[in-house]
Formats: sequence, structure tokens, C-alpha cells
Amino acid sequence: MAARGKVASFRLPPLPTISELIKLYKLRAKKQLSQNFLLDLRLTDKIVRQAGDLTDAHVCEVGPGPGGLTRSILNSGVRDLLVVEKDSRFIPGLELLSEAAPGKMRIVQGDILNYRIDRGFPKTVSKPWEEDPPNLHIIGNLPFSVSTPLIIQWLEHMADRTGPFAFGRTRLTLTFQKEVAERLTASTGSKQRSRLSIMAQYLCTVHNRFIIPGRAFVPKPEVDVGVVHFTPLVQPQIQRPFKMVEKVVRNTFQFRRKSCYKGVEKLFPEAGREERTGEMLQRADVDPTLRPTHLTIPHFKALVDAYAEMCRREPALIRYEFREELRLKHLGKRGEPVALSDCAEREI
Repeated sequence: MAARGKVASFRLPPLPTISELIKLYKLRAKKQLSQNFLLDLRLTDKIVRQAGDLTDAHVCEVGPGPGGLTRSILNSGVRDLLVVEKDSRFIPGLELLSEAAPGKMRIVQGDILNYRIDRGFPKTVSKPWEEDPPNLHIIGNLPFSVSTPLIIQWLEHMADRTGPFAFGRTRLTLTFQKEVAERLTASTGSKQRSRLSIMAQYLCTVHNRFIIPGRAFVPKPEVDVGVVHFTPLVQPQIQRPFKMVEKVVRNTFQFRRKSCYKGVEKLFPEAGREERTGEMLQRADVDPTLRPTHLTIPHFKALVDAYAEMCRREPALIRYEFREELRLKHLGKRGEPVALSDCAEREI
């Protein structure tokens, strides 16, 4: 217990402020990387508190940038902090932090979309999936350009229990632009309900903790930012392969303002489409006139189960993609694909 208390009492020594570091290293946020700096340490402390008690924890921080959130994580009493930063301009400032917290912080320069987090921590961190989550957390103030593809990638890892989830039910505390945060946590029937709502909520409990106004960032983004916390479920609400679930949900939400029938039918080739769509909806006991936004996760479970059974009976169905058929139908005169944005209502 004494050692645990020692870890919890750690505080960083006096350091240049984040603003001073930005001036010292002549750092500017790159618009093409959708970078926005959070300089207010009271807000970074508040983000870190959403992760829970980090005493003696192992933490991976995604995209630390100039290190504001990094300071708050180090001051929370973590045992080990691994930061993954793609932009080499931020490495000197992060090295300064690492020197101020000897033995507590490791720096990886790389792209989080490719980095193997499962190799970044010792296996002793692991806990069986059925037990409490491991004392391992992922925290990040994510650039908008990477936030959605990254959470979709992590949701797939969660379903497969790979990557960060090879250690167990690793918790995530991440920032997203407000609209994405609202989609992740949207309830049935709400305007923000989307495929992202279903994909996140069938695998974990998701909470939109608080909103950070855009004016708190430098440079100020055009939107506010939401802090979202994820805890993987012991049992996913839909127990089918991730890619099959994603395919059914994606197709269903293609026409989110129309009835779900319109999207479900696009799971099937034109020949026999009406008959198969009717069979799938009947098997799932789903009202074909409901809009996708009004379908519950149990509805989607029934739809995926029905689709899985039909694919078992007709294996070729799983390979069929409506968008590929549409692309071939809409080739331009010189063989160039026509944009499909007008052919379906695309929805994240």
C-alpha cells in the first residue's frame, strides 16, 4: 500500500506552460491534420477524471500534441504512460515531459491507426474478459480527421478481442466533435441516431460526459467538442461477426429518412430482392415501415440473426454489395465511376 501511495502522490515539477512550449518550439496547429490545442489544464484535468481512478494505471494517450492532457495524466498517479504521436514537431516538448517524470512516460512516434497497442504493455496488465476491466486506459484529444475511422477500428478490435482489447475490457476516454459524440450516444428515435450509434452501443456502454466549447481550443474549431467514455460489455448485444453486423447496419441506414425496408432490400441482388427482403424482415419480426432511426438494438440483433441464417443457406449473399452493383451501373461514358452521393443517403 505504501508503494501505491507513493505513485499517487507524484506531481510534475514546475515546467514551462503549454503556451510557452508552443512559442519555444514554434508550434502551429496544422489545419490539414485537424489539430486543435487544449491549453487550459483545468479542462485537461477534467477529461482525465472521466477515465476514473488512474492510480497505478497503465495509460496510452493518443495524439498528445504539445502535452497538455499528458501533464494531467502524469499528475493523476499513473504507473506508466505511453504516448503515440504522429507529428515529429511535438516530440521535443514530449521528451521534456518524459525527463520531468523519469520512468513513467514512453514516447512512440507513429500513426495510431497502425500502431500495435497490444505490444505496448506487459501481459501482466491483462484481465479475463468476464472480469472487471484491466487497469489500462486509452485517453486522447483526437484530431477530427482520425476520430471516426479510429473508433470504428477499435470497435472491430473490441468485437474480436484484439489490439487494445487483448488485455481485456480496456476503457476509452476520447474527444470527438460534438455531432459525432451525439451520434455515438444517440437513443432510439433521436435525430442523431445513426449506424455509429448502433455499432458503438451493441458492443459497449457509451456515455457523453461533457461538452468543451470550441473557444477553449487554439485555434478555435468551428464546432464544440464532446468527451465520450466507453466500457466494453461482457457480452455484446449482437453476437455475430463484426463485419456482418456492420454490413446490415450500414445498409439499413443508407436511406435513414425512408422506411427500413428501403435499406434492408439493398442487402440482396436485384433478382429475388423483394422475396428475400420480405423473408428477412418477417424472420426478424421487424415492421418494414419503421425508419432506421426508430430501430432498437434488439431489432438489429433480430435482423442480423435473420441475415446470418439466410447467408448460411445461400453463402453467395455475404459477398454481395449493393454499392459495387450501383457503381458498375453508373459508369460514365469513358468508363469513369460517377459519384454515388445522389444515389443513397450516406450516414456515418
